[in-house]
Amino acid sequence: MAQVQMSKSLKSIFGITLMAAALGLTACSSPANPDVKARQDIMKNFGDSMKVMGGMAKAPDTFDAEVFKEQAAFLAKEAANPWSHFEDAEAVGNAKEAVWSNADGFRAEAENFQKVTAELDAAAQTATSIDDVMPAFKPVGDSCKSCHTDFQVEKD
Repeated sequence: MAQVQMSKSLKSIFGITLMAAALGLTACSSPANPDVKARQDIMKNFGDSMKVMGGMAKAPDTFDAEVFKEQAAFLAKEAANPWSHFEDAEAVGNAKEAVWSNADGFRAEAENFQKVTAELDAAAQTATSIDDVMPAFKPVGDSCKSCHTDFQVEKD
């Protein structure tokens, strides 16, 4: 009986230790700086929106004009939001040093993103098929890729 009790205790201690370690790792992996967290959250939402629209681009028979319009409007509305969270050069996160050393180039990328998302939003308002939005959708993806190539640390 004592051996069974000890086995349960060891399992409990092991379980608690494992949970504490997992929580510690989770806490370490989330950005400490509020600017880093804010811009990462915004960019994740951009990515989620692009995945919805990109899915429709890859499978045109799934095109839903209302959903696409909603996603395009979201991008256009939010396109100006992440850039203010790059003002603090100490809040590096996944940003390359070029964000601050090439501030004009970074600002140009941000302005281009705002321009192309506004164009996508305009095209989406009257779209009845994926063909109606593809000429405006591609530049948004190109803008994301260009900025990530020049200003984001590569992920493994």
